[in-house]
Amino acid sequence: MGDSAGESKLAGQFFDAAIGLLQQVRDGDSAEIARAGAAIAEAVANGNRLFAFGAGHSSLAAQDVVYRAGGLALMNLLVVPGVVGVDVMPATLGSALERVDGLAGAVLDSSPAKAGDVLIIISLSGRNALPVEMAMNARALGLTVIGVTSVAYATETKSRHVSGTYLKDHCDIVLDSRIAVGDAELTHEGIEAPFAPASTVVTSALMQATLAAAAEDLVRRGIEPPLLRSGNVDGGHEWNGRVMTEYGDRIFYRH
Repeated sequence: MGDSAGESKLAGQFFDAAIGLLQQVRDGDSAEIARAGAAIAEAVANGNRLFAFGAGHSSLAAQDVVYRAGGLALMNLLVVPGVVGVDVMPATLGSALERVDGLAGAVLDSSPAKAGDVLIIISLSGRNALPVEMAMNARALGLTVIGVTSVAYATETKSRHVSGTYLKDHCDIVLDSRIAVGDAELTHEGIEAPFAPASTVVTSALMQATLAAAAEDLVRRGIEPPLLRSGNVDGGHEWNGRVMTEYGDRIFYRH
């Protein structure tokens, strides 16, 4: 129970933990966020495409930057069937597919991604075959790979890829979410398992900060960032129609 009928002590502790992590990534990842933003801006300026991928709950932060108000219209979701969310039945199948060798290569080969494009790969642990092979294959194709992961997993867990490597080992730029192994911020007497994961909050913040850095870099280049407006504000649909027409050859969620 909280300190009073209208307040939860544990809820406050979670907010404190999340705020602390956000401060850590803001300060500790600032240079890499700027690099990632510059890479995205470079791709936009050069006529290349942008993709984001995540499996399981890591896909939430990838989905969060695709086709949304205030987001870059050019960000596309790279979909691996069966691993995008917990809607697959049974939900455990998604976790199993993350460990299947060869799946990432097949997906990339049938995707529109090509040399010069940017792929953001989100994986909290970075230890499963799918994100590792996704990064390896993407770089072999000439893509710039930005990894969003918790580097701590590379020192405290064992890789599930045959190479023994992690996502961070195959990226051009790594954004460290600094999430502790196990992804649970709280413990409490009478509760056997740790709880209250913060990875979604922190990873989504890293993604939005990176896209903000990309917008800033585009402005410096004299390019208007191709952003979407909310369809729930006057003029939003007209604005978005113009952006999608101008950049239609690089937007794949419309087809």
